[in-house]
Amino acid sequence: MPTNNDSVLFPPQASTYAKDVDALFYFIHYLSIFFWVLIVAGIVYFVWRYKRGHKEGVGPSHNLPLELTWSIIPVILVVAMFLWGFKSFMFMSRAPGDAEQIHVTAKKWLWNFEYANGQQAIGELHVQVGKPYKLIMTSEDVIHSFYVPTFRNKMDVVPGRYTTYWFEPTLVGDQQVFCTEYCGDGHSDMLAKIVVHTPEDYAKWVEENQKEDTTTPLPELGAKLYQSKACFTCHSTDGSIKVGPSFKGLFGKQEQTSAGTVTVDEEYIRESVLQPAAKVVQGFQPVMPTYQGQLSDREVSGLIEYIKTLK
Repeated sequence: MPTNNDSVLFPPQASTYAKDVDALFYFIHYLSIFFWVLIVAGIVYFVWRYKRGHKEGVGPSHNLPLELTWSIIPVILVVAMFLWGFKSFMFMSRAPGDAEQIHVTAKKWLWNFEYANGQQAIGELHVQVGKPYKLIMTSEDVIHSFYVPTFRNKMDVVPGRYTTYWFEPTLVGDQQVFCTEYCGDGHSDMLAKIVVHTPEDYAKWVEENQKEDTTTPLPELGAKLYQSKACFTCHSTDGSIKVGPSFKGLFGKQEQTSAGTVTVDEEYIRESVLQPAAKVVQGFQPVMPTYQGQLSDREVSGLIEYIKTLK
């Protein structure tokens, strides 16, 4: 059976409970193979033993030891699997008391993470290896599902309710997050990543993230934000239409909106980022979330300058 972070059928084990989940799966898997081989071998034997031409004798109407054997052994195995699974489920369901809490909001089609200090991030959660985290999750629109394959756990995210999900990462590196509940056209693009740092690198990230980027040129900063803030899930840069209008050739264009005809200029883009429901382009649904309080003035300016370059 695979040990540590080695796995024949799964991605690497990256959480404290992943090893136990894999162990239970492999136990059931190999047990099923054993009984499959046993049953098939029995079928083959009886086909050969009692083939056409064999003269059947008079046998007993039942065999108590045999009947007890094929009844008691499966019961013991099923009860063992249930108790093992229930123990693992309870461990995965209850976060340690010292777990750091992070609020997660799911919306079409992105994940918004809010740390205890009020700092927010979209599509990227930074954590420290060897430290437990508890995610308190809700949805703003439809049912989503938060799934990290390397952690071996997932949890539905339901509108109007709070669900929880905890993990203690054991591997440094990026862990992919998927939405595993179909939620519309952009479902397959509803991705995020959990960046697991060493304690030293995490402290550096916290220090650097508290400082506003004042050196990166605005168009380059906007290009970075286009990726890190998951703008690509709804807006293309090649002219193709997705959930929202394409950024290509957008600046200076005349658009028909819910508030009439507007020219896409700096003011309109800024308003669309901070108050997206104010003037929705005709033909599109008002599903864009607000970035009010999540982007600085310079970051909004960076997005505007980046859109200007997409001619």
